[in-house]
Amino acid sequence: MIKILEKKALRGANIYSYRPVVVMTIDLGKYNEVLTTELGDFVDKLVEMIPSLNDHRCSKGVEGGFIMRMREGTLLGHVIEHIALELQYIAYMDVGFGKTIETDTAGKYNVIFSYWVEDAGIFAGIEAVEIVNSILAGENYDLESTIYDLKDIRDDHYLGPSTASIVQEAEARGISVLRLDDYNLVQLGEGKYQKRIQAAMTSNTSLIGVETAGNKRLTKIMLEDAGIPIPKGTVVRKLSSAIEDANWLGYPVVIKPHDGHHGKGVTTDIQNDTELTEAFERAVEISDKVIVEKYLTGNDYRLLVVGGKFVAAAKRAPAKVVGDGEHNIAELIDIENQNPDRGFGHENVMTRLKVSSVTEHLLEKSGYTMDTVLKEDEIFYLELTANLSTGGSAEDVTDHVHKANRFMAERIARIIGLDIAGIDMMSPTIEKPIDKVGGAVIEVNAAPGLRMHLAPAKGTPRNVAADIVEMMFPEGAQHDIPIVAVTGTNGKTTTVRMVANMLKGVGYQVGMTTTDGIYLKDRLIAVGDMSGPYSAKVVLRDPMVDCAVLETARGGILREGLGYKMADVGVVLNVQPDHLGLKGINTVEDLARVKSVVAETVRRGGVTVLNADDEHCVRMAEFCRETLIYFSLRPSNPVIQRHIDNEHTAVVYDRGYITIITGESATPVARAVDMPITLDGKAMFNIQNALATAAVGYGMGLDIEKIRQGLVSFFPSPSQTPGRMNFFSVNDFEVMLDYAHNPPAYKNIIDLVSRLGHKRYIFVFDVVGDRRDEDLMEICQMIASKCHYAVVYEDKDLRGRAPGELMDFVENGLISSGFASDAVKKIADETEAIEYALSIADTNDLVCIMSGRVDQVIQQIYGFQEKEAV
Repeated sequence: MIKILEKKALRGANIYSYRPVVVMTIDLGKYNEVLTTELGDFVDKLVEMIPSLNDHRCSKGVEGGFIMRMREGTLLGHVIEHIALELQYIAYMDVGFGKTIETDTAGKYNVIFSYWVEDAGIFAGIEAVEIVNSILAGENYDLESTIYDLKDIRDDHYLGPSTASIVQEAEARGISVLRLDDYNLVQLGEGKYQKRIQAAMTSNTSLIGVETAGNKRLTKIMLEDAGIPIPKGTVVRKLSSAIEDANWLGYPVVIKPHDGHHGKGVTTDIQNDTELTEAFERAVEISDKVIVEKYLTGNDYRLLVVGGKFVAAAKRAPAKVVGDGEHNIAELIDIENQNPDRGFGHENVMTRLKVSSVTEHLLEKSGYTMDTVLKEDEIFYLELTANLSTGGSAEDVTDHVHKANRFMAERIARIIGLDIAGIDMMSPTIEKPIDKVGGAVIEVNAAPGLRMHLAPAKGTPRNVAADIVEMMFPEGAQHDIPIVAVTGTNGKTTTVRMVANMLKGVGYQVGMTTTDGIYLKDRLIAVGDMSGPYSAKVVLRDPMVDCAVLETARGGILREGLGYKMADVGVVLNVQPDHLGLKGINTVEDLARVKSVVAETVRRGGVTVLNADDEHCVRMAEFCRETLIYFSLRPSNPVIQRHIDNEHTAVVYDRGYITIITGESATPVARAVDMPITLDGKAMFNIQNALATAAVGYGMGLDIEKIRQGLVSFFPSPSQTPGRMNFFSVNDFEVMLDYAHNPPAYKNIIDLVSRLGHKRYIFVFDVVGDRRDEDLMEICQMIASKCHYAVVYEDKDLRGRAPGELMDFVENGLISSGFASDAVKKIADETEAIEYALSIADTNDLVCIMSGRVDQVIQQIYGFQEKEAV
């Protein structure tokens, strides 16, 4: 049998697609390299089970293309991909992207397919494997049950029709969307410009307005005081009072829960005390207070007001069946449910009909049963209210609403205090003022459903979602904050901090994510490696920030995809060997593909910044759709020269200056020696980071002086760049703390310290257990070439290595690289190792501490300074 080894959802742009996808790793087992043509009647059985697979064009590009592929012969991983997509489509989730890729292990494949609802997508993938296995085993499979479960999962997690329509309209206008829960709470826009919606309720909706609309008695009082026609009624707590008031008002009457909504517990057209008693019992299940109201005849109208302006109206009818003289009520319900306009939940224009307790009450009241055959054209209503969720239907009448009724609706929304209001009116017609024809306002709804306007069963659809989005974000209003995303093997954190420092200098309230933590306006709000999608979302959801600078590491992209949809500036600093051999990333080319996601995912009009000195970065340029700015340490770099010749912009290190070149214009920005981060121009890797930072500033439209100020005001200190080339003076020697953790980073550090002129170099370091042996040996060789003494410790997280294994490996690696055996000290505990190295340091020595426990090591160094000062 085919087995599922792993399944996960990539929620943002990823190495496979710009859209969210499920990645399911499967083991074909004995079916590896077995084609569908070798499986007997497998294809026939699959097509018989899911005939709609014929719609899949696949690589053939024609209808039936996928079935043609199966009949020609294809692997079962490819088949599972298509089934997973089709199951979602049958359950009214329109998805279409998929691919199947063989892994490095024979028989194991990554099946990738898009989804709308994450849980539904994963479930579809699991069931696709089950379907294939059941056919292979000659077993039956209950497809109908699977589709029902998929729809159930969809409705549990998918946005409702009102919320979904607003989200769709916002996305069409380029407004970012973040879902804040598993239901209908959604953020539109980012940072300080964000607004929130939940169904047809916005972050601007008045709580008092909502409470007022929910209190039907208070609503009636306010409307009556304003001269709005309302039906007469009373509020009661006891059945005896309800009967007494109904007789005073005169039957027929309506019973409503005092605090009800969406028509729940409402009974209309009550003719006598017996019916009232039953209706009262239903109402008190929802509210301890009950409204008794005079029943009005006429049509049920819903008028929608958005931002104080009337935008749409619908005439509603309760769920019903129409007799044909042949079929009974149960059969008529089944026939109507075959109507393609009806669907499960909110998936279609109208909801499927069902038999409820209200239906049973109406049958009993009429003297009917489900077996009753209705006369031809006889109408039997299954519900008392016209709610679409119970099978009701709507007809658009927007163009027929009298101007007096439009004005009344707009006035009512303001009286109740709602930015979005659904006003229910009962009237013989809406084409005349309702107060002139015996009509009345029967209810005001906060968060009114929009489906009746968006997709009426009859009449013109009205895009009321556009009115709502326009109300929240008028033309020209800001909605998204600028996003700068930075990736690369080395230099990410330093560059992110430099960019943030530059942007703060021009007035931005910056939210920043790094491997050290999340910072909002210079305050550390979360500690740890925060370079993944979760951290990005924290910043984008925060209403205090108006700019985001996001360190974006490979791990997060592989685990979940990007945490943002599009950046204004995407930066790739370099691609060098690191973390190879993990999660399917075995080569530098593989790693470059991961990091290129940042380069490619730039919004229209944005900028991609690439390192022209790195061949892997240069190759990314062909996939970048927006403006490209290269940076380089060499003005003579041919990539730079071609770029400039084509009238594009580059940032180069030219004769000691960070220089911006556009066409024939070269503008010096700042001298490297004036930038503290470069240590008088000796730290070439930080000059590269400064070049990238200047490119970001130019790409964001900052003037040259602001860019210069951002560069020269940035210091490599424990406060601004913790763990990145931090220097400390202790008596007559110095200490440097850095987070170097891979061969290229060690090379940068070794190159730098060799220029500093110290007498001895003492290295305190560990190596991470998930690095390849060849990477560890390369680090040992570099340290042995410049270092005089090495203190090796062991990280608490061995990452699959045995205790002591790494220290022994490093010791042997150093000695085999020419290091004296008595110049290596192994101390398992990091704190003790650092203390020992500090204790043996002498005048003009440099102790280089390589550690990821930045805050703890800084405090240890400060403590040693204080002790030595006594």
